[in-house]
Amino acid sequence: MHPTLADDLTRLPELLQSTRDFAAHEAAEPAERPVAATGPAPARAPLPEEGKGGQAALARFAERWAPGFSGSAGPRYLGFVTGGATPASVAGDWLTSAFDQNLSGAGGSWAQQLERETVGWLRELFGLGEAHSGAFVTGATVSNTVGLAVGREWLGERLGVDVSREGTAALGPVDVLSGSPHSSVAKAMSVLGIGRDRLRPVPLLPGGREAVDVAALEAELARLEGRPAIVVANAGTVNTVDFDDLRAIAALKERHDFWLHVDAAFGGFAALSPAYAALVDGLDAADSVCVDLHKWLNVPYDAAVQFTRRRDLQVRVFHNASPYLGLPAGEPDFLHLTPENSRRLRALPAWFSLVAYGRAGHREIVERNVAQARRLGAGIDALPSLRLLAPVRLNVVCFTLGEDPTPDRVDALARAVAASGETYVTPTVYGGVPGLRAAFSNWRTTEDDTERVLRALAAASG
Repeated sequence: MHPTLADDLTRLPELLQSTRDFAAHEAAEPAERPVAATGPAPARAPLPEEGKGGQAALARFAERWAPGFSGSAGPRYLGFVTGGATPASVAGDWLTSAFDQNLSGAGGSWAQQLERETVGWLRELFGLGEAHSGAFVTGATVSNTVGLAVGREWLGERLGVDVSREGTAALGPVDVLSGSPHSSVAKAMSVLGIGRDRLRPVPLLPGGREAVDVAALEAELARLEGRPAIVVANAGTVNTVDFDDLRAIAALKERHDFWLHVDAAFGGFAALSPAYAALVDGLDAADSVCVDLHKWLNVPYDAAVQFTRRRDLQVRVFHNASPYLGLPAGEPDFLHLTPENSRRLRALPAWFSLVAYGRAGHREIVERNVAQARRLGAGIDALPSLRLLAPVRLNVVCFTLGEDPTPDRVDALARAVAASGETYVTPTVYGGVPGLRAAFSNWRTTEDDTERVLRALAAASG
């Protein structure tokens, strides 16, 4: 064994303690770290020929790179839809690395059964029934890709084509209909060989809504004249957290032939609160569902889950035929269910957080974040320098400059806000108007944080 590696093995408890102390300091006070790093990164260093050991690596990282890491785990990072990591989920994530289980198959480990237990809990949390099976994946993009891949296989079943063997071309043109799809849907269609241009936009409800007009969707389905299609419904759009009427869309299956995929990446968490659960009424009727866990479940990157009613078709798409891997019989190993063979135990942080805080603890995060978003929305509405672009429906505030919101001026506002170190928001375009969006999904965020965000926005826009 290389002597430096041998020395690290001998001193492993000390190295882990030093790492723990450094991580604990960073995790205890994320509010003190600038929310976004705006300065230049260090120049690239040459690859070391001789290593200095783990302690030296930790010191080098702390000095050279850690100062430029964002406060994305902190309470005022409102860009994208980014949760933090609850204390219990961090513990689970550390143990995931320590145990280093490969979730491709059973492999003489109980880890696969822990993932099955966690998926079952999540299925219950989101109001799905026993007909839905699931697996962990990296994020919403892969979850949407898996759901659409199973839907593509279903199209083949309806048309007498074995897509997994004959390829997507054997299907002919595929129609994917959606009102306000996330950009990852088009990316998934490109990966799956369906083609980005096969995404057919469906008219939305009037009044600046991002929810699909169900009557218009039915008219589009009728134009297909019986040809099966895929419908992507949205449970929580990116800009305004609008929700399609899932129950009404599912009812269209009585008259039209389509696979219903629901992108509930973060909107699915509305199911946790009695106050908002009606927004996802009908989710259980979906053929496949995407939920992103490193958003509102507040577990570390990366973690998402996918669900489907047709695990048989999922196995047909993703099974890996090799003698050393075994056949996907009975309860299939996870390598037969997702694009990955090598799979990290992503379920463990979620398992820890669910055991530690339960349904009630995670419900409190959701309800508190919604209240904070509405508080910020009311504050923005009262500022003459800013204006809301849409009502605050759940946890995202979509807004722009009060006057002359050109792309350059809105971009300058975003940069000024980031440079303040107080908060971070991401750009968008809503109704043709350049704007910004602030997404509340972090378990640490308090009313004081919300006030600090409002003050930073007022200062940068005034």
